[in-house]
Amino acid sequence: MVRIKAKVALVEPTRQQLLEAASAVFAERGFRAATVRQICQRANANVAAVNYHFGGKAGLYAEVLRHAHRCAEERHPNVSVSPKRLTPARELEIFVHAFLQRLFDEGRTAWLGKLMSREMVEPTAALDAVVEEQIQPNSRRLQDLLRRLLGPRSSAEQVRLCEMSVVSQCLFYHHCRPVISRLFPGFDFGPKALRRLAAHITRFSMGGLQSAKKGLG
Repeated sequence: MVRIKAKVALVEPTRQQLLEAASAVFAERGFRAATVRQICQRANANVAAVNYHFGGKAGLYAEVLRHAHRCAEERHPNVSVSPKRLTPARELEIFVHAFLQRLFDEGRTAWLGKLMSREMVEPTAALDAVVEEQIQPNSRRLQDLLRRLLGPRSSAEQVRLCEMSVVSQCLFYHHCRPVISRLFPGFDFGPKALRRLAAHITRFSMGGLQSAKKGLG
């Protein structure tokens, strides 16, 4: 029994080290360019450990995407501790702010923005699971919120279009950051700036939602 416990204790750190190392390597190089050897060198692990823990490079990458989403959502949750006390507009601002924080985060959780940017250009088989397990629940949460803002007359298509409009504003600042920095030198994406940006996107979106709601009447 003691030997079994000791073996488990050794297994878990190795698995975590591989996840941490792979997150950084995949974010830097992408799934196709990254190699198992590079990951294992960074994790100080045997190459065979990837097969043992994840069944191969593809399995490791899929788990890295899940891991990156979990880390980002734990660090920047998109729900308030007291949602019943909030207005729908404030709920939307919290959602947008958390999304921006995950996109622009620095350090370990910066993996998510880089990994997903690569997935948008070169999607892998792992994207299906990410959409189902991580993105879809957040999508449903945002749709529920937008449905409350639009009212009972709104159709599923109208809610989806409004959802994509809100999300696309956030993604624009992330994907077009190199252009923004050249057009507007000094444009800030620090913590305070992200709060201001979330407030702006929310105000802008609320205006569009009010206009869409009038059109439903």
